[in-house]
Amino acid sequence: MSYLPPEPPADLPRTLGALRASGHEYRTVKDELRDNLVAALRAGDDPFPGVVGIEDTVRPQLERALLAGHDLVLLGERGQGKTRLLRTIVGLLDEWTPVIEGSELHEHPYEPVSVWGRRQVAGHGDATPVGWLHRSERYGEKLATPDTSVGDLIGDVDPVKVAEGRTLGDPETVHYGLVPRTNRGIFAINELPDLAERIQVSLLNVLEERDIQVRGYALRLPLDLLLVASANPEDYTNRGRIITPLKDRFGAEIRTHYPLRLTDEVSLVRQEADLRALVPQHLLEIVARFTRLVRESPAVDSRSGVSARFSVAAAESLAASALRRVAITGETAAVARVGDLPAVVPTLRGKVEFEVSEEGREEDVLLHLMRRAVAETFRARLGGVDLAPLVARFDEGSTIEVGDLVTSDQVLDEVGPLAGLGRIVTALEGDDASESPGVAAACIETALEGLYLTRRISKDEVPGGGRAVYGGA
Repeated sequence: MSYLPPEPPADLPRTLGALRASGHEYRTVKDELRDNLVAALRAGDDPFPGVVGIEDTVRPQLERALLAGHDLVLLGERGQGKTRLLRTIVGLLDEWTPVIEGSELHEHPYEPVSVWGRRQVAGHGDATPVGWLHRSERYGEKLATPDTSVGDLIGDVDPVKVAEGRTLGDPETVHYGLVPRTNRGIFAINELPDLAERIQVSLLNVLEERDIQVRGYALRLPLDLLLVASANPEDYTNRGRIITPLKDRFGAEIRTHYPLRLTDEVSLVRQEADLRALVPQHLLEIVARFTRLVRESPAVDSRSGVSARFSVAAAESLAASALRRVAITGETAAVARVGDLPAVVPTLRGKVEFEVSEEGREEDVLLHLMRRAVAETFRARLGGVDLAPLVARFDEGSTIEVGDLVTSDQVLDEVGPLAGLGRIVTALEGDDASESPGVAAACIETALEGLYLTRRISKDEVPGGGRAVYGGA
């Protein structure tokens, strides 16, 4: 489905004369960003909505860079939200800005930059038609690839215009690239080091002199834009580098990071994951702890990082496992349980780069870290809860069977009436926890797995996979 920008309000001026009469004042893109950011900070609004865990670190640096009017580079490992953060900057632009109607370069009626634009204003005067551009149309983005050309970014001769009879010296035979077409806006280059060094040279004038040069044309096109970029630190040595003159022309280099707090990691998963079934809060915490343990593991290549997409995919797969259980068993509500995790872990293998010494042990490493995440969550959430009534069931010789196709009602039937069940659910899910059988069974199963991992009860895997039996110590 294609995105259509909103229609401009009918009361906006439609000619240059009406625009002047309205009192409109011209501001550069960086002035717009500065003024609107100051207004947002004074109002206590979040200038970069949807980006989690940067409030005290990245955000202040980004705010200072924008207030200073600096072009900037976000430097960080994969999956740290660099592109998301860059895309939020456009929200600080004015909602609507005037342009000369029909301009390829979004030229402001007060400040035409092309031969065509100046001719329009000179020829029509106050009757020059004015259009309005929504801020969502003022953002351009290019993923840097080795085959990107100067023509893609800056521009080149348009053979069609030459064939129409115009001379090669005519500036209007130029087909403008992505950067000038984002004039009066924000242009982002993702993975900047992947851009060939000779192509990076073409950006030098954009950043310093604020103009472009196309082949041998006597063309000076003063651009009004903010140029931003993202890069992975590994790229400086592995796939490419940002050439020194280009790095020098960026006003700010800002390091990003993965969420520093566990709560931020959970919030990120909750925000980004498209969950088609209920994944209880404590399971999201397990996923978040699991992700953090993978990042910290010496078995994992720390230079490549572990993307936030790892935890998002894990949560979505957990929800899918619950949905599958409902479809096969006819269970009423789809609620994920800790027993769904082992089947999900192997699907995440491709999102992690392991050290060479761990070749062949990748899944074992992930399963071990997953169990550690469950044990840590168990200690953090249920460490102060009396689980003696549950352990007593196994002291009496009882067993409880769980599995990815065992319904919540079956789990609860096997456990039977249990004193303190409410305390277990509250400890894992909070005071406003749902009292549904699915959530109760999920909490019971987490308690059972925690007891097993802390060696207070035993657990036997049923041959064939998908099922396990918890028994006495």
